Amino acid sequence: MRFAERMSLLGTETAFEVLVKARALEAKGRDVVHLEIGEPDFDTPRHIIEAGKEALDGGYTHYGPSAGLPELRAAIAQDISRSRHLRVTPEQVVVTPGAKPIMFYVILALAQAGDEVIYPNPGFPIYESVIRFVGATPVPIPLREERDFSLDVDELRRLVTPRTRLIIINTPQNPTGGVLPPQDLQAIAEIAVQHGIPVLADEIYSRMIYEGDFHSITAYDGMQELAIILDGFSKTYAMTGWRLGYGVMPEALAIHVARLMTNSNSCTASFVQRAGLAALSGPQGPVTDMMAEFQHRRDVFVAGLNTIPGMRCAMPRGAFYAFPNVSAISRSSQELADYLLQEGGVASLAGRDFGEYGEGYIRFSYANSLANLNKALERIADCVAKLGHK
Repeated sequence: MRFAERMSLLGTETAFEVLVKARALEAKGRDVVHLEIGEPDFDTPRHIIEAGKEALDGGYTHYGPSAGLPELRAAIAQDISRSRHLRVTPEQVVVTPGAKPIMFYVILALAQAGDEVIYPNPGFPIYESVIRFVGATPVPIPLREERDFSLDVDELRRLVTPRTRLIIINTPQNPTGGVLPPQDLQAIAEIAVQHGIPVLADEIYSRMIYEGDFHSITAYDGMQELAIILDGFSKTYAMTGWRLGYGVMPEALAIHVARLMTNSNSCTASFVQRAGLAALSGPQGPVTDMMAEFQHRRDVFVAGLNTIPGMRCAMPRGAFYAFPNVSAISRSSQELADYLLQEGGVASLAGRDFGEYGEGYIRFSYANSLANLNKALERIADCVAKLGHK
């Protein structure tokens, strides 16, 4: 069987590969603390599950419109209008099975061979993977610890060329937990407007922010014509397995993205969309309670990491990831992650998995119980003590 050359350009999401390795160890009787997968460990709120069941019983088991059920698109438009202080219409909304398709479709619709796409590094690895897949050139913008994992807007300005077709930002950020401050968002918006470059704003963690308010790049002048919001239900409502995401974008682009949905998935499962409608319109208490617990876990876990000689961890301001600097430990980030799994029974991800500027870091997801997080801290400390420092 001969494979198309483009298949060699696709990367992967290492979290799922590490999960397989961790499960294999567990099958042999090893106890593993899972800090690799980026998903809430909470159950989907009951009222959302019940809405999904009612939808199944009510006949929502057939094809729906490729862009999404009208009632859900309207609810999303209303929610985004309220939370981002915009005027959004349902025609600007496309619902997809998970949020990743928005990322894929937008890059596919806007970039091609010879084009350039600027993306955050370290960052979600699928950005670079899809950019390469469509034949465009990925241009990393470094996120550095000394800037609280924000980007240098002067550096961004220098990276823009006549071939730049898209800028990708992510706030709050995976893997660092960093949050882009309003002044940086405004500067990015000014660069985008000056050059007429669309911005894909990955805001999947927009409800997962610990201090202060969430700020979206869509708030700045000229960005309603250029910004594409990527968001979804997986993180906020603990609905990862339901696969429900959406994009909010200029209507002209939404038409193309909906056509890509038609050609790939046909539509998002109708009963899942009804559950999403219940998530938006129902009680938000479970979201508040989950975030309060995540904040408590963050405080305990990051404080624990900072007591381990050789580790230094900035306090994440959003999402549920800790991204400690481990450059003082005498191993590469990949070697350290492998050692923590094989010897310590702690599943984590090497910072290098998130791009070249992630080397020297490890990502831990603290979406786990406090008991397991404390167990992980003991094991991490033991492993690091055995490895020694540079």
